[in-house]
Amino acid sequence: MSDPSRPRAYYSARKYGPQAAKLDIDDLREVLFSTYAFLEGNGYFVDAFGFNCVDEGYVPGFVGGNIDLFVRMTLFKKDLWPLRDQYSNYSEDDCFTMIEFLFDHVSKPLKKDFHSWDNCGYHYSEFDRDLGKKEFRERFVIPLERYGDGYELTAKGEVMSLPPKGMTTLLEAKPPTKDDTVLGKVADATARFRRHGSTIKEREIAVRDLADVLEWIKPQINMALIGKDSSELFNIANNFGIRHMNQNQKLEYDKPVWLSWIFYHYLNTINACLHIVERQSKAKVGN
Repeated sequence: MSDPSRPRAYYSARKYGPQAAKLDIDDLREVLFSTYAFLEGNGYFVDAFGFNCVDEGYVPGFVGGNIDLFVRMTLFKKDLWPLRDQYSNYSEDDCFTMIEFLFDHVSKPLKKDFHSWDNCGYHYSEFDRDLGKKEFRERFVIPLERYGDGYELTAKGEVMSLPPKGMTTLLEAKPPTKDDTVLGKVADATARFRRHGSTIKEREIAVRDLADVLEWIKPQINMALIGKDSSELFNIANNFGIRHMNQNQKLEYDKPVWLSWIFYHYLNTINACLHIVERQSKAKVGN
């Protein structure tokens, strides 16, 4: 069965690839508005923002009666709402912020009734927030992939940079350990590294945190890897200015490319070593 969020590639995309269909900020604004307008027209924001009725007047949703104030107090910025009036002036940060905000407030209506008096229109009820979020995410898969360097809206509703091809499974996998230090540091480092707008310094910190995790689980790594391979992991961290600073370190390298490579290398190593240790432990128990 085909994925409805990922339409098949038509001729130009097959011939020229996704780079031929890159989106710019104007495209992103229009995608955001089009998605919002369609979902709003089908009751997906009634639960949060309420609706108008010819009999009852304005009926607020769960955010209260002053949506503009709620948006300002939630996002700490003016001139974002109403979206219909403001979206054409959105910056990239504004677009991503509003995508995340709408994700948190979308709900799919499961029931609708037509109010015929004065052609009032449909009234929606019985909302499913999880289903609404799922459908909302699906509508942004391709647009975010093709915008800029490539992004995604995660299941948590955060706009993150796309990982290198083949690394999605690694990012979604939870390290096989009950060690809260490892789980917490890996989660924090991953979020810091992939967060929209993350600086080189923030990415360096994320890589350093993963190097610290490797140091933390070094006893397990020494059991899982041959001594030379284990030592090489820490030589990389120490010799390329990641964990300590000294005049013998290699600091003149292409940092964005290097940091991306070493981040996923360390993340993969942490997961692989912990899986090996887990299998070895189970084998000992079995014997």
